[in-house]
Amino acid sequence: MTSFDSSPQLNVWRALLALAVVFVMLTATGWTAVRGHRAPSPLQASLSSWEHGRLGGHALPDPDAAPARLARFFASLTDAQQGRLVHRYPLALGNMNGAPVDLRYRANRVALHTARAVERARMHDDRLSAVGQDEAGRRMHRFDSLLADGRQILAFDPEGSGRVAEVFGDLDKARRVSVVIPGVDTDVLTFQRTNRKYSAPVGMATALYRAERKASPSTRTAVIAWADYTAPNGLGMDAATAMRADSGALRLNALLRGLPGRAPVALYCHSYGSVVCGVAAHALPRRVTDIAVAGSPGMRVENAGGLHTDARVWAMRDSDDWIRDVPHLEVGGLGHGADPVSSAFGARVLSARGAKGHAGYFEPGTESLENFAEIGVGAFDAVRCAQQDHTEQRDRKDDVCLKDLSGGAMAGRA
Repeated sequence: MTSFDSSPQLNVWRALLALAVVFVMLTATGWTAVRGHRAPSPLQASLSSWEHGRLGGHALPDPDAAPARLARFFASLTDAQQGRLVHRYPLALGNMNGAPVDLRYRANRVALHTARAVERARMHDDRLSAVGQDEAGRRMHRFDSLLADGRQILAFDPEGSGRVAEVFGDLDKARRVSVVIPGVDTDVLTFQRTNRKYSAPVGMATALYRAERKASPSTRTAVIAWADYTAPNGLGMDAATAMRADSGALRLNALLRGLPGRAPVALYCHSYGSVVCGVAAHALPRRVTDIAVAGSPGMRVENAGGLHTDARVWAMRDSDDWIRDVPHLEVGGLGHGADPVSSAFGARVLSARGAKGHAGYFEPGTESLENFAEIGVGAFDAVRCAQQDHTEQRDRKDDVCLKDLSGGAMAGRA
């Protein structure tokens, strides 16, 4: 275990704890109270319109109804009726778990066209500063890129820094589904990157999709780049607590319960995304068979059994990843608990050879990506395990990370 006596990490941790105390005091004395009322967001307005809407003289179903009920409702509609709903309530329908994915794709294209027009107008709004106009331009170009032919946008919300999810492959016909959950500094602008392509959700998901196709060409797979939660901005207080993970876990489980079909699902949770997966784990639907974390600061539990899931739990960390120096503890809500690659945690520890740092786990040609792909297609015999120091691969097929693969988390339920 790393010693933290008079270390920079301990000093940072003490500062964060002090800030948390100050925040609690300010909240208790009313200084942080929000005054005034904000207008509803575009998504809230669309949901409100849906809730008061009617089709053929009948009220529309609750947008938060069980996915099976929503699926039955949409299946009862004609193509013309479905089209009317797409254009009347694009944001509501585009984010509705349980709605057919092809309708969600169509609805989100309508919503993106509207959002792009809004940002184009803001680019020339004299009431905005030059910085504000520049950001509007960046958002406009991002929305434009999301509208490119062939893109399958499963969720979209332009409010604030924005949320988005995209599908690669045929989600309806997939025999196996993978979901990539990214970490801090993820929003609509960082959803994809030209530089450091594979450190962004789109790059991660496309690399995984291609690697899965290479690992098993006959297996129909789909990969979701899921940036549909409000991630922490930078390595501040939000990143040191589970606040963002709590709300993200609810959204993640809502997505998973609304996925079509019965294909097994694997989760790939990077950095703070592993905190989201840890909080979500106890409520995951049974079709989630695997949880793989990379560069994790912790999963809010002391061991894999504490996740209360039947899914297999995998973990990896590159030897050059700075996250290894983060204190793996939880005190007063700060920190995220035990290190998932430690032997005491009980996860199946994978080789990450070639990953090179915190953002390199999805780089093509790395063992980390190849391991993810083998898990995604169910080819567990091809997985490469890590040695106890997590720096070199181990090819022995009797390795502890490959035992009892028919079961769930190696430590079982707590």
